[in-house]
Amino acid sequence: MKKTYLKDIAQSLKVSKTAVSLVLNNKGDEHKISKDTQKRILDFANKHNYKANHLARGLSRGKSETIGLIIPNISDIFYAKIASTIEKQAKELGYTVVFSSSNEDPKDEQEHIRSMLNRQVDGLIIASTQKNQMEMQRLKEMNFPFVLIDRHYPDIDTNFVIVDNHGGVKNMTQHLIDLGKKRIGFISIKPILDAIKERRSGYQDALLSNNIPQKKEYVKELNNNNYQQEMKGAIRKLVGAPNHVNAIVFSTHYLTASGLRELKAINCKVPDEVAIVSFDELGAFDLVDPAITSIIQPVKEIGNYAVEFLVDEMENNGKVKVKKKILETGLIIRKSCGTD
Repeated sequence: MKKTYLKDIAQSLKVSKTAVSLVLNNKGDEHKISKDTQKRILDFANKHNYKANHLARGLSRGKSETIGLIIPNISDIFYAKIASTIEKQAKELGYTVVFSSSNEDPKDEQEHIRSMLNRQVDGLIIASTQKNQMEMQRLKEMNFPFVLIDRHYPDIDTNFVIVDNHGGVKNMTQHLIDLGKKRIGFISIKPILDAIKERRSGYQDALLSNNIPQKKEYVKELNNNNYQQEMKGAIRKLVGAPNHVNAIVFSTHYLTASGLRELKAINCKVPDEVAIVSFDELGAFDLVDPAITSIIQPVKEIGNYAVEFLVDEMENNGKVKVKKKILETGLIIRKSCGTD
């Protein structure tokens, strides 16, 4: 079907393009365009499946009607789900989303931010490396609309949407304790991000609340760019003598997957010999045997709140209060913990 443009409607009905634009943007009455002309324009547009050119409309208003999204890694299922939600929600509100991945590199993140500004996006949603405080402060000083997701800067008063990382890991560790587990290991990447620090503190807090001694040798922190190689040694040290942990808390879904492979490699039975729980999950965690007990992050809520906060700021020219949202996580109990 041939695409219908605004000029086609104007030529067919012998009215000005300005009149067509005003009617299609619900401003016909305001500009005293007759009801008959408005009806003819709307009927023609509907009959010929006219779709507004949002970019042209946006440029006429000094806006691109585009949102920039910068995340660490679009291939990570957690960020992919958030990106999908943001794209869908933004589209419903008339915005297009452009994506970039920082790969946890603060220099790349800074370059992406500046590139997005040069492309004249109307606002930004950023899952930051937490190493670009000056860049975030610059956006604040420019009064440029942006929302931080998953990570934020506690010293900068910004819009953000995050989850309760501390509470999530405390709950999953408490579940293991309730099942009678007391020798609980913790495997994490090195705590560079606040979210990872909060997850470790949640683990420690659960032990403290139950008068279980914290043992340094039960905590393994791996390098993010080499975790698969380091996982082999971490697993063997935790499940072998003299530690013999009977449960392991993994601080991310990808660490859980890597840990499962190593446990299988040494023929360590889950949950008979060691129970495991994961913060966040992969799509297959409910399909493997045994299925993995996991903390579920509310990815749809993260995406929806991020778009809501950003659009509110963009459409009110920054004259709104900073919005901050901390979302609760959920614990999905499966067979990887065993029973009491």
